[in-house]
Amino acid sequence: FALIPKALDIPVFDYANIGAQRAAKDLGDVDVIYRGPDHSDVLKQKETLESFITQKVDGIAISVLNADALTSTIDKAVEAGIPVVTWDSDAPASKRFAFWGVDDFKSGQEMGKAAAELLNGKGTVAFITSLGANNLARRLDGVKDVLKDYPNIKVIETYDVQEDSVRWSAVVAAGSNRYPDLGAWISVGGWPVFTQNALAPVPPNTKVISFDTNPPAPDLIKAGKAQVLIGQKYFGWGSETMKLLHDAVNGKYPATKIIDSGVDVVTAKNVDDYIAQWNKMAGGGK
Repeated sequence: FALIPKALDIPVFDYANIGAQRAAKDLGDVDVIYRGPDHSDVLKQKETLESFITQKVDGIAISVLNADALTSTIDKAVEAGIPVVTWDSDAPASKRFAFWGVDDFKSGQEMGKAAAELLNGKGTVAFITSLGANNLARRLDGVKDVLKDYPNIKVIETYDVQEDSVRWSAVVAAGSNRYPDLGAWISVGGWPVFTQNALAPVPPNTKVISFDTNPPAPDLIKAGKAQVLIGQKYFGWGSETMKLLHDAVNGKYPATKIIDSGVDVVTAKNVDDYIAQWNKMAGGGK
């Protein structure tokens, strides 16, 4: 089975590979090939998908960078007899047989609620996203759905970081300089928490609400640099999709095409418990 991330330099996807390799070992008759573009690049991801079709792998699990660009190639794989499951980011119009991951709209709503609470219903926010990804668009829709009920919270800018943590660093530095009194950054991807010093330019009065809880993100909560993080089921991206593909090649398909993995909401109140849970998972526990 092929496991294709959005990009190899996005650290959360390493955990998907760990989960997939564990599942392959448990299943006993599965080999996992983990391959994707080195950096976020739609054409490179499309080429990777095409190469697996040519290789005639038995199944493909992919986190889709751009649904519009990848749908036809996913359909090509399915038409070639290769079952495809999406994870993390979906291509809902494609012929993939299932998507496994968080309910992005509901996750965005959690972020919107957190912003409203942290700002006491009044202030300014800036959004961080990466345009083109279905999952990020849905999360942003969820945030906006909640904030529409808070007319005193103003969205002053939306930044596109193009799935690039380096670009995020430039954005936060420029944005913090331009809006020194910003109430909160709301990032629907984990770029602000992928590295220990990414939030260094953020003034102490500005709150940070971000997706992703993989290390070093919990330390940023403990240090007071981030206030609310939304965690995904990172290891499950790999383990559960491998199980789904294994069932599919044996003629068994899930009852629903959308499988909600659930999320973790991490704050200063529960960060220590979350770290303990993470260490257990990273060490091979359930």
